[in-house]
Amino acid sequence: MTSIANTLRNLLSCQIAQRTTSIASCKQFENKVSEKQKLFQEDNGISVHLKGGVADALLYRATMNLTVGGTAYAIYQLAMDSFPKKQD
Repeated sequence: MTSIANTLRNLLSCQIAQRTTSIASCKQFENKVSEKQKLFQEDNGISVHLKGGVADALLYRATMNLTVGGTAYAIYQLAMDSFPKKQD
């Protein structure tokens, strides 16, 4: 009888500890690391930073557009500041 009581007490204390330390639900998540490893290691001609799907492609394109746009704007500003307008 005491072993059952100890088991129930341990289970209850574990649940209380989970509730106080975790805001998320008590669902167990499956480990998807092996699936991701297979995805990123397969040789299909796609760059590693684009293998994540549509979200990765959009982030890559946005980053490249901001980089190219920022570089072009910086060069434009340098050119405008290098040749100041004449004051009459």
